[in-house]
Amino acid sequence: MELLSYVVRDAVPSYLKNVPIPRSFGGFFNLSFKEWIHLVTFSAAVGGAGYLAVKPYYDKYADPKKEVCFNHDIRKDVEKVYDIIDVEDLGEKTNFCRCWRSKKWPFCDGSHNAHNKACGDNVASLIIQKKQTSG
Repeated sequence: MELLSYVVRDAVPSYLKNVPIPRSFGGFFNLSFKEWIHLVTFSAAVGGAGYLAVKPYYDKYADPKKEVCFNHDIRKDVEKVYDIIDVEDLGEKTNFCRCWRSKKWPFCDGSHNAHNKACGDNVASLIIQKKQTSG
């Protein structure tokens, strides 16, 4: 605790007191080479710390138009993933996966629920249902 107290009360204020920040724009022209090195080092440290502090939030809200990969692990060894399913093989109601996370691909196993919860998405399955005929 003493080390933290020393850093906060003594070391940082003493260091900041010695940073050569001019009082006017013209004061930058009067700085010596050593003062410029000190100022650039300090600016780089503050800028780097600020960047690292803000980066996680920036990445979270990155460009929504940026292309992203949907298929993370389903048949990555083939050029295109597709399935042919005969209509006769479908039951009364069939759910197809649209989130690319189902372990029963191409059928939905509900994996989209965890995906939606994790990233705030709203994807659901494609439901194909036989038309009800009245008799």
